[in-house]
Amino acid sequence: MPALVLLGAQWGDEGKGKATDLLGGSVDYVVRYQGGNNAGHTVVVGDQKYALHLLPSGILSPGCIPVIGNGVVIDPSVLLSELSGLNERGVDTSKLLISGNAHIITPYNVTLDKVTERFLGKRKIGTTGRGIGPTYADKINRVGIRVQDLYDESILTQKVEAALDVKNQILTKLYNRRAIAVNQVVEELLGYAEQIKPYVADTVLILNQALDEDKVVLFEGGQGTLLDIDHGTYPFVTSSNPTAGGACTGTGVGPTRISRVIGILKAYTTRVGAGPFPTELFDEDGEALRRIGGERGVTTGRDRRCGWFDAVIARYATRVNGLTDFFLTKLDVLSGWERIPVCVAYEIDGWRVEELPYSQSDFHHAKPVYEYLPGWQEDITKAKTFSDLPKNAQNYVKALEEMSGAPISAIGVGPGRDETIQINPFL
Repeated sequence: MPALVLLGAQWGDEGKGKATDLLGGSVDYVVRYQGGNNAGHTVVVGDQKYALHLLPSGILSPGCIPVIGNGVVIDPSVLLSELSGLNERGVDTSKLLISGNAHIITPYNVTLDKVTERFLGKRKIGTTGRGIGPTYADKINRVGIRVQDLYDESILTQKVEAALDVKNQILTKLYNRRAIAVNQVVEELLGYAEQIKPYVADTVLILNQALDEDKVVLFEGGQGTLLDIDHGTYPFVTSSNPTAGGACTGTGVGPTRISRVIGILKAYTTRVGAGPFPTELFDEDGEALRRIGGERGVTTGRDRRCGWFDAVIARYATRVNGLTDFFLTKLDVLSGWERIPVCVAYEIDGWRVEELPYSQSDFHHAKPVYEYLPGWQEDITKAKTFSDLPKNAQNYVKALEEMSGAPISAIGVGPGRDETIQINPFL
């Protein structure tokens, strides 16, 4: 059975956790391939709600092996706290596998992230302050600390010394902060080593062998397409590649082994943090979407910015990811509107533009061009099939499908695991 990729097709927070959990009972491995604890997934199982930040959503499926791939950056304290929280709630976490090549978020990465963002003032990016960006920067600059380094104190010490040679100069001379002691960092990191060791493995080998044995492997992106470092709304992006190509580099599984790429779309649009957002609402409709949709960041705790569905970015996500399917979430939130605007194009300096502009300046000035679709008043949370939906809800889904460029194969009609309509099963 070939591998599947499941990723966000907007700015994140689309409901990837629910989609992954829905598939979790049918797959053998669920793999996080990028990002860190700056991502958050909410999964509702029965009357239980789970907020996952670093762990793959598949950890809630008993028959599934959750994997943290080499493309993820790991804060050991967050990892162990999340594992402990799940264990206390009766969730078996013993099957977790962690790539020895994944990079560690060190205390100095977190410090630099916070002070740099404060220093930027009004030019700040909107980072979560969890050290994600500085850790990826260390990785690219080849001064990063990997999980495997925790098991060689000599190498670990050398690498921390090399990193702090420069970082302490920045902290003390540019930001007027106290220098960080090498031995303090090494001691803290070594304190995590034995607790993490049972999970550390050669995940590249394990995943490729699993595919050789016709096991089902699901790759789970941490953020959305428009937050991709290369293909997102730069510089208001994350520091890694949540797009489909990142699944290959972040796990060591080749692209020819992936046959299905599923994009998660909200029935409207949200984003957290700074950056352009053409359909953002500043009126009572925006507040209603925020309230009804419970739009508060799982990781950040910040209210999400809310707006109407943007078909331009949906088409873009289809193109850059090679999407084969969409999972449309939170359709139930739209119940109650007389008519629902959908952004079908942008107006930029008097010109109609139907594809995402490559120019950052143009995108900042883009104004949405709306078409208005009839709404519905009925509660749709009990719908089990597409035909159970009100006619106007069906028409809304069909219109979004046509505008976005890939079939909608599943629809979320409520937060629960069982509140999903499957039109075309993913497996």
